[in-house]
Amino acid sequence: MLLEFTTGNFLSFKEKNTLSMYATAVKEFSDTNVVEIEHYRILKGAVIYGANSSGKSNLIRSMSTMCRLVLQSFEQSSTAELNITPFLLNTGSEQKPSFFEVLFLINGARYRYGFEVDNFSIKSEWLFEAKKQTEKPLFVRENDGIEVMKSFPEGKDLEEKTRNNALFLAVVDQFNGKTAKAIMNWFDNFVTISGLSHERYTGVTFSLLENEETKPALQEFFNNADLGFDSVKLNKKEFDAARLPKDMPESIMQEISTKLQGQTMVDAITLHKKYNDKNKIVGTIEFNMDSQESAGTNKVFNMSGPVFDVLHDGGFLVVDELDASLHPLLTLAITKLFNSKEHNPKNAQLIFATHDTNLLSYGNYRRDQIYFVEKDKYGASDLYSLVEYKEEGATKAVRKDRSFEKDYIQGRYGAIPFIGNLSNIIQGWQEK
Repeated sequence: MLLEFTTGNFLSFKEKNTLSMYATAVKEFSDTNVVEIEHYRILKGAVIYGANSSGKSNLIRSMSTMCRLVLQSFEQSSTAELNITPFLLNTGSEQKPSFFEVLFLINGARYRYGFEVDNFSIKSEWLFEAKKQTEKPLFVRENDGIEVMKSFPEGKDLEEKTRNNALFLAVVDQFNGKTAKAIMNWFDNFVTISGLSHERYTGVTFSLLENEETKPALQEFFNNADLGFDSVKLNKKEFDAARLPKDMPESIMQEISTKLQGQTMVDAITLHKKYNDKNKIVGTIEFNMDSQESAGTNKVFNMSGPVFDVLHDGGFLVVDELDASLHPLLTLAITKLFNSKEHNPKNAQLIFATHDTNLLSYGNYRRDQIYFVEKDKYGASDLYSLVEYKEEGATKAVRKDRSFEKDYIQGRYGAIPFIGNLSNIIQGWQEK
């Protein structure tokens, strides 16, 4: 499980900012939203609010960038660039490396792994382990070399095999290091997705619907979400070029036909009740999911794959713009899956960015699960939770009986857009 994620000097985050999944001393929803493992109390999720361009998506991009660097590091060539963008609005940061670090649990042991990286090389890298309270280094990498401790024998003699633009952890994994492999597997279950481009996750949903172990949970969710259909099935057929749009350029049509020739194509088919003029059921009718169901239904279907995949495996899911094209009750239904003992027996975690303020009232989120992102006047993003927020001149934290949604809309916690006087804007436009 994730305990902390920290990033700094990356995109709009100039200073180091930490998203913590440690449960604080607040009492609300402790029985459903908090997991106790060993001596750790860990949150099952967090929700992130902020104005457009505040940095919410950049926080999620920092998570996906760290995962990309870890999982793809060994595959790249020695000349490959790493696609890292530091904070560019300050002369003191634009030439410095970006910072990434995670704290997480694997089988009761706590690990702290991180690195500093620019677009061309790894500047530093470190891995610490704490099987009890005391944290001990396994390896530490600086510009001038890699120091491997005796407690990490799997990394011995691999220092010279590590490229400047490759992570040492990934190299050790390639040589079957036991600890490195467990950590790489943890990162493989660290899934980041976008609610704005949900079409790319359809294949995950298809695979879960074909699995007799996972199919019932998806079907139950679709039924409870009241999407309008009774069930869904998959229709497989060989690729047929005749199904391509007639107005598609011939060159593109030929290229696609060549690539997909002989491939099996899969369509999702929804089944609806059919009635006679006396409103009695006379049969069923099939609809094509892509062309005959709403955008919201398609999004729920597509995103249910990653959601239930993580719930099934006990992983970690990060979603940007979860609420896009969704009714607030559907967004609420998805988030409540993770705070449910019945649907989340393996303690999967969910972090998501949203503009849906209804969740502040009805989402049953603790104050330490609610985060805000706000930019300062110099363009730098700052991340803070509701439990640590204190109003100017106040010494105590926000009370649990406050109306979080109302307070947020009124700007009490910051992280909202400054729109100005709309009547002046409209009057000025009308006078033109």
